[in-house]
Amino acid sequence: MIDLKELEKELDGLSERVQEARSFLHIGKCEYDAKRLEEESAKPGFWDDPQHAQEVSKQLADLKSLIADYERACRLASDAREALEFAADDADFAEEARQAADELAGLLDEFEVQSWFGGRFDGQGAIVSIHPGAGGLEAQDWCDMLYKMYRHYCSAKKWKATELDVVPGEGIGLDRASFQVDGKNAYGMLRSEIGVHRLVRISPTDDKKRRHTTFASVEVLPILPEDIEVDLNPADVRVDVYRASGPGGQCVNTTDSAVRLTHIPTGIVVTCQNQKSQLQNKEAAFQVLRGKLYELEERKRQEEISALRGEKMDNSFGSQIRNYVLYPYQMVKDLRSSVETGNVDAVLGGDLDQFVIGYHRWKASQ
Repeated sequence: MIDLKELEKELDGLSERVQEARSFLHIGKCEYDAKRLEEESAKPGFWDDPQHAQEVSKQLADLKSLIADYERACRLASDAREALEFAADDADFAEEARQAADELAGLLDEFEVQSWFGGRFDGQGAIVSIHPGAGGLEAQDWCDMLYKMYRHYCSAKKWKATELDVVPGEGIGLDRASFQVDGKNAYGMLRSEIGVHRLVRISPTDDKKRRHTTFASVEVLPILPEDIEVDLNPADVRVDVYRASGPGGQCVNTTDSAVRLTHIPTGIVVTCQNQKSQLQNKEAAFQVLRGKLYELEERKRQEEISALRGEKMDNSFGSQIRNYVLYPYQMVKDLRSSVETGNVDAVLGGDLDQFVIGYHRWKASQ
């Protein structure tokens, strides 16, 4: 039996959230921008610059999708109200109002998630790199487990994941893994994963079946748009080519297709070997290097600002952010948001939304 008074009270709250969503989603500006982009795309010669045209078309499609979702939220709020007016005399209308309210609540939750990704590069793709910590074979195996976890997560989000530099370890696991993720808000969502991930379990490589603790670090960089300027002088970069070491595309292991870039002023080293040609590997490696240099400059800038303010900087890079305990009990817990679950298998299988969303909700409350 549906409590109509409670439902009416709930709908009042949802209606307020719809109005708030119009504000924080900047629907008025979205409508203006969509109209402007439509006019631009209708001009003669629009497709003379295919790259620019594709970027405009994508922006327009994203804006139209958001506007359509907001209009659907308005319709659901209206439909729920209308059904509620007849609900006292007809149980079917009460059920209809209940369903509309539930659908509206879910849609508003999605709006909340989208509102967190207003950063300069949050809507961009991302480059994810995973490196095993100390621990030899155990750490390499953990690196491989994390790599598979993120690949499953990308698949669930319908994001495209492309290998850049995936190197098998000695015996088991991975010595390192780097891959590119293309999809809506990929960088915005995946930056929740930056830091050190800790695994506790009975080691499969220990004959005495003792409990081991091992670590792996995860780095997430945005794929920078071409119009972003980065202080990168090609003369400062040493380019080495070598034969790829792992499975890859056709002929990848029979030619010197792998590329290693060393940025001499900073000592940053980037490798890429999973593309089919040396040229593709070089282009991908330079893309990663641009992201690393941009992040380095941003970090320095933030440290300078904080020093002027007298703030104490937290060393977020390299800090432990999440525990994955497989023995003596099973639990995954994020140390920032305090989100936790006992369903370890689901998490390692790519069910990460509760941690990603939990992190951003925690971050927004700081």
